[in-house]
Amino acid sequence: MNELDLHGISHDSAIKLVEDFVFRESHQGVSFSCRIITGNSKRLQDKIIKEVLDIYNFKYFIPSWNTGQIIVS
Repeated sequence: MNELDLHGISHDSAIKLVEDFVFRESHQGVSFSCRIITGNSKRLQDKIIKEVLDIYNFKYFIPSWNTGQIIVS
């Protein structure tokens, strides 16, 4: 599973990176899965979900065993 690590990236820059990353990954095939590492920033996760994942109807979840990441499919 490919991943994007956002540690040390500003929230505004992170949104563009996430958008590019999930679109690139989604074009790899019908079924895809990728990981976005956000660290423990609930604010950044909410921003990614609201401004990218929900708008483009990506499926995602935040695993209970590691809440510092978002799994997108």
